[in-house]
Order: sequence, then C-alpha cells, then structure tokens
Amino acid sequence: MRVLLIQPPVEDFYDTEVRLQPIGLCYLKAAVAKHLPEVEVIVKDFHGGASRQTVAIPKELRYLRDYYGVADRSPFSTFHRYYHFGCSFDEIEQEIAALKPDVVGISSLFTPYFREALEVAARVKKASNAIVVIGGSHASAVPESLLASPHVDYVIRGEGEKPLVEFLRCRQNHQAVEATANLAYKRNGEYVLNPIEDNFPIEELPSPDLSDFTPASYSLAGKALTFMITSRSCPHKCSFCSVHTTFGTEFRRRSLENVLAEIELRYRQGYRVIDFEDDNLTYYKQTFKELCRRLIARFPAREMQFVAMNGISYLSLDDELLDLMMQAGFSHLNLALVSSDKTVRETTKRPHTLEAYLKVVDKASALGFKIVSYQILGLPNESLDSMVQTLAFNARLPVLLGASPFYQIPNSPIARGLELTESDFIKARLTALGIEAQGFSRDDVYTLFVTTRIVNFLKGLAVDGATDLLELMTRSWSDPRTQIGFDLLKQLSETGRWYFSTAQGLVENRKFRGELLARVLAEIGTIRCQNGATISVDELSQRLLFPFQPQTLPGSSGHRQTDTLTPTHIL
Repeated sequence: MRVLLIQPPVEDFYDTEVRLQPIGLCYLKAAVAKHLPEVEVIVKDFHGGASRQTVAIPKELRYLRDYYGVADRSPFSTFHRYYHFGCSFDEIEQEIAALKPDVVGISSLFTPYFREALEVAARVKKASNAIVVIGGSHASAVPESLLASPHVDYVIRGEGEKPLVEFLRCRQNHQAVEATANLAYKRNGEYVLNPIEDNFPIEELPSPDLSDFTPASYSLAGKALTFMITSRSCPHKCSFCSVHTTFGTEFRRRSLENVLAEIELRYRQGYRVIDFEDDNLTYYKQTFKELCRRLIARFPAREMQFVAMNGISYLSLDDELLDLMMQAGFSHLNLALVSSDKTVRETTKRPHTLEAYLKVVDKASALGFKIVSYQILGLPNESLDSMVQTLAFNARLPVLLGASPFYQIPNSPIARGLELTESDFIKARLTALGIEAQGFSRDDVYTLFVTTRIVNFLKGLAVDGATDLLELMTRSWSDPRTQIGFDLLKQLSETGRWYFSTAQGLVENRKFRGELLARVLAEIGTIRCQNGATISVDELSQRLLFPFQPQTLPGSSGHRQTDTLTPTHIL
C-alpha cells in the first residue's frame, strides 16, 4: 500500500515562508512506519519551495481592493496582490498521477485555505483511484465543510496518528473502517462523526520522519531549520483559540530525555535551528529551565539556535529562565500581550497581568533579546480606546509591535453558537480585516494596523539618546526606503493626509484615518526604540489633533511639497 500525505498550496496576500515544514504530516509518517512498517508513506510539501503566482481575489474578499489596491513602496506598506503560494494544481495532479497512491491524506490546517485542500482532493480523484482522507485543525473544527465535497471520502478529527494507523490497518486487512475512532464520513447522505478517543501516549510517538526533505529544504537566516513540539494542547482556555479542538483539553508533555534525544538527532542530521511550535512551551517552568541547562552544557558555543515562533507566555518567564534561555541559544522572544486592557483580558480568559509582562520585557531587553509583542485588533467586547491604549502601551516599550486583526476561528470558544458560513471561513485570516463591531470600523482596524508599521519603522532607527520626530524629518537618509518613509511623514505633517508611495508618484490613502493616528501618537508621547533610544512624537500629534493649518518643518524651505504633486484616489 502506498500512502501519499500532502501539504497543499495556499492563496492569500502574503505567506509566512519560514514556517512551512509539514511537521504534522511527518509525525503521521513516523507513526505509520512504527506500527505498519510494510506501508510506504511519502510526504509532499506542495506549499513550500515553489514560486508564487498572482491569482484573482475571491469574491468574498474583493472589498479589500479599497485597502490593498496600490503597490506601495514605502516601509509602511501592507499588501497588494493576491497570490497562489506553492505548486500549481496542474503540477500537483501530474505528480499524483505519477506516484499512483492508494490513499491520499491532505492537511487542512487553516480554515481560510480549506478550498485549496478541496481542490487538491479533486485533483486526486481526477488523477487516480485513491481514497481521500483530510485531517488537521480545520477538519477537526468543521468536518462537514469538507465532507460536503464529492471528492472527500473521510475526515479525521483531532490528533491523527492513531486514527490513521487504524484506518490503514483496516484497509490493509480488508476490514470495515467505519468503526475507527475520530473518523467522519458520509452514510446514506448523512454525516457520521465517530467519537474522538485518545491518541497514542505522547511519549510513545516517534520523532517526526523528515526523510522526504533535506536540511536545506527549510531555513532561517541561512541555517537549516526544523520544527519541534515538546507538548500538546494548552492549560489555558483563551476564548479566541481553537487548540483544544485538535489536541483536546488535556495538556500533555514529553519527557526531558525524549526532547533532548530528538534535538541530538536533528543536530546529527545537519539542522542548526529548532523552532519550538508548542502552544505553551514554558508552562512547566522548572522543567524548561533544566532543558536550557542541558542545552548549554551540550552546545557551549551556541552551535544550535532556538526560537519559538508560535509565541511564549510571559506569565511563565522569570529572570533566571530568561538568563538560561539566552545562554542556551535563544535570541528572540515572541510575546502575546493580546491587550493591555484588564476587561478585555478577563473576557478573553487571558490569565495574565501587566506587572508580569513589564517585568519580563525589562529583563529580556536588558539581556539583549529582540522582542516582538503581539496585539489582537478588534476583539469582541473591545473598544477603539482599548486598542489605542494597548498599541501606545507597547510603543513606549523596547519591543516591536505585532498586530493581528481579529478573525473568527470555527469552534473556538468565542465562535461557538455562531453559524459560520463559507464566506466566514474565507475571511478567517488577518488580511481580511473582516470583523467590524459597534464602536469601531474596518477603517479603524486598518488604520491601527498601518500605525503599527509606522511605529515599528521608528523603533528600528539607529538613533541615539532622545530626539524628536519632527527633527528626524529634516535629515537626509542614505537608505532610499527610509527616506520614502520620512517623506510620507513630512506629507502627513504638512497636509494632514496619508499617502501611498508608488513608482508613479503619491496616491492618497483614503481608508487611512489620520485623526486616529493622531490619537495614537498623543497617547504614546514618546516611542522607545529597540536600542533604548527615544523619539518624541508629541509635537506631530499636536499638529494633527488641531484643525490643520499650513506649517513647515524646522529647517525646511517653507515650500509645501504638495504644491508639486497631484494625488490620485484609489479606484
């Protein structure tokens, strides 16, 4: 029996190229090899390692042309074209035909890309007689959305290793598969969802089988990268997260020895960066400290680099652990603040405090960590004032801002009871700017999203001590993109308007709310850069808050730059 496991391509305005290794499929391959060694399993990543092609924006997202309709060259640019990332569906069909699989498993991890998974299923049926099984987070949350396709035979909900092994064993022995736990299928036109049962114990899961790839297949800053998880599920119950739909409510972790053995294996295989993709990596603080101590002893010259791109809960960090992480080979921290508003944190069940967060940021910054702090824009029950407060709060700290417009994830606690449609599925992505509520609009969320880019632009400047933003605008900058950024800020100061910078000239951004940016700058007062320097934005905020009057910057010639420009509108 030949089993083909596929990571499909995706279509969106952007792609996170560094986080593409299909570690879940590699876990499945390893489990089948352990329990059914006579079954051949091939993993194909049709997402990574291929070029992108411009494709049409789906009808559900065409309203975004008003926001992303201009090719902006500035450091504040968001998105523009809609792309197909990965192999074409024709190429995938050809490869499936050549491989002649008996069973094809397709990963449907992310809800907005479920159509891509279904298109792969259609190509499987066109190219072969294979049975199609789909699994992953989206499959676990809304299996009916996949079973509705005539090209999908089965869906596996929850963790997939044991269900896939049992499914294949039944197929191999010509036994009925319908009793397999976690399996969903169609019977007489009705959907049947078998009960979800426990997976193999986490300690008994073999390390992911990466043999279908080389260490060079995935990299970070030129170093061979691989993913790892030390635990499954999460002890927290944040209302916007759907992790428990896939991994259940029991938080399980691997032993220290088990984790270290896999790290040794990856080092021997040539990997030099490990990304821990746990949903809560440091929850068992003392165990993680011991892991860091072992890594320091094993790699005293920091021969291995460690990252946690999925984020780390700052509540479980302390001074000692941060010291150990830095010595062990961590250099970046992704922290999920979500909101600085106490009410929002309580309603979303975030068990965190600002005091703990500030303590971690202070210590981590002093140690030299590069910190990104993530904020969700537009959470239910959140006000515009609350979003402004959180953005300004982080702007005053030595962290970069990571902003993600909120979207509904099917079967997350916050979405339960809602009848989400296919259109809602397509909008379940940060690029969709899909959620509006009483008190804030899509334009507001978009403006705050762009504002985080403006703030990060300033935070990344190599300035010393304390300076004023208006003074920085008078300087000449050798980097062309930096100069474009300051030219746009000058335009804002002199006209009160925000522009895209294109190859043909300036185009006014009619969706950006300048008065909201002014509110944010007034709330910030002083931005703290990554290197500890400060930039005052008070004077610019005052210019923008009061009715606009023609002004000139200190040291300028007094001529308004807009006199020689003819702004156009987004069509």
